[in-house]
Amino acid sequence: MAKTHHVVPAKGGGWNVKVGGGERAIKHTPTKQEAVGVARTISRNQGSELLIHNKDGRIAQKDSHGNDPKTIRG
Repeated sequence: MAKTHHVVPAKGGGWNVKVGGGERAIKHTPTKQEAVGVARTISRNQGSELLIHNKDGRIAQKDSHGNDPKTIRG
């Protein structure tokens, strides 16, 4: 299973960066923009998939920073 990082809304306000399947936040920020910046840096360094969630918890955006197999001919 590929490693993932998530930007999710925190229950008490602000935004959390979490590892996929993890319970605890690895970073808490007051704004979504800050959380995305932190998560994107971590995701690039670790070659993981980044999933950014909306306030309602649904996935709004995905970024892949790992080794994606090329399936497109060209």
